[in-house]
Amino acid sequence: MLSNDQAIHGLQPAVLWQRFFELSQIPRASKKEEKVTAHLEALFQSLNLKYSRDKVGNLVAKVPASRGYSKAPIVVLQGHSDMVCEKNRDTVHDFDKDPIQLIRDGEWIAANGTTLGADNGIGVAAALAILSDPTTVHGPLEILVTVDEETGLTGANQLSDKRLRGKYLLNLDTEEDNVFCIGCAGGIDTVGTFAVEETDLPAGEWHAFTLRVGGLKGGHSGVDIHLGRANAIKLMARVLHALQSLKPMITDISGGSKRNAIPREAEVTVVLPAAAVTKAREVIGHCQQQFLNEFSITEEDIQLEWADAKLPASVFSTRLMRKLIHTLLAMPCGMLQMSAAIPDLVESSTNLATIVVENGVVRIGTSQRSSIESAKKYFAASVAATFQLAGAKVIQTDGYPGWQPNIQSDLLRICKTVAVAQTGVAPEIKAIHAGLECGILGNKYPDMEMISFGPTITGAHSPDERVHIPAVRKFYDLLKAVLKAIAEEGK
Repeated sequence: MLSNDQAIHGLQPAVLWQRFFELSQIPRASKKEEKVTAHLEALFQSLNLKYSRDKVGNLVAKVPASRGYSKAPIVVLQGHSDMVCEKNRDTVHDFDKDPIQLIRDGEWIAANGTTLGADNGIGVAAALAILSDPTTVHGPLEILVTVDEETGLTGANQLSDKRLRGKYLLNLDTEEDNVFCIGCAGGIDTVGTFAVEETDLPAGEWHAFTLRVGGLKGGHSGVDIHLGRANAIKLMARVLHALQSLKPMITDISGGSKRNAIPREAEVTVVLPAAAVTKAREVIGHCQQQFLNEFSITEEDIQLEWADAKLPASVFSTRLMRKLIHTLLAMPCGMLQMSAAIPDLVESSTNLATIVVENGVVRIGTSQRSSIESAKKYFAASVAATFQLAGAKVIQTDGYPGWQPNIQSDLLRICKTVAVAQTGVAPEIKAIHAGLECGILGNKYPDMEMISFGPTITGAHSPDERVHIPAVRKFYDLLKAVLKAIAEEGK
């Protein structure tokens, strides 16, 4: 097993892997892309490319056509510079300072206990590789690198509808080999807040412990929502509900960390009468066995951990505790509806994503997705109603639009023809249940034909993230061939 720069040694295409390694050495958490943006600007300058940067940090570089292809249609190569920053609890890593440690394991590149950033670092690296690869043939290009895709699609939302001139857009942010994505779900976030109500710990013999839920796979709340994986916040709520007969009190509740990730971990401080400790351990052990049985196919390592804690001076009021437990139990979560039009496509879902205590409130974050706009709004209203019934204040984002498939597009025709010529196998044409920037960009540029593709990436948004080495080469070869075909057809 090779690590860090040795992990990419000898891999082809070398120029792509070098660009990816460079990106992996630069901290680039969502909303903190300043260093990677500066790196990209320096690269564009070194290649004598004209580029512009807008107020939120989106970069657009103009790339001249290969000789003889200046009249070909302009193609936009698009990806996002930020990455989801998740790590295992026992991994020491500062995403604001530390580079990602790459590991090669057989045919896969992964990271050492953290997310890898192949989403969307591989796509951006492929676009950058085109710039300095002398074997490429292409018409005029626009390289669009957006910011903050993972936590709010901010870059795409803030992009001016005057920045691009391209006829075609290739989004390089799909995670399945031999797949062309031509549509995606829209989404909306629904957040509920409860004012923190605290009470002093009553006199008596008490025992405090921290309950931790962990060992879950997590994953992307769109791509992986149909896989039946456990939700750490839901499991924590179920344990707290099972403990109610023992008269517990709670404080310091937290779980999840990203709006678009299925929560892998959650924890809460529990205070019990000292006489109930033995029974509480039995209840928690019974819950763990139930969970392992329920999720025996999808989760093999569910962990409910008990750690003695210092008695807090105060705890949540009984009323607040019950509101939180009941809300978390009642909150819909997971796949809600399959598409009747597209086989195996999740049409609608909702994810219970985060819970945190901050600024005097308990904040519960959720996100709803659907490829049908009216269904997206209905399920968001359903989640909001759950919060409102419990007396929470509700905030909803404006959301983002889906991307309507166009199976008649010239771009799709070209890509399919090239893929068959390259591989001898017809590609799969599909829509996905994740949000892609194409939905927003399509609203801004309604005449621009778009398609999304990429290499095989598994475990995105979790420390299990990895990218398949042979698929990366296949993806890059396909990208080059598509660019050449577009240039030849429009010559």
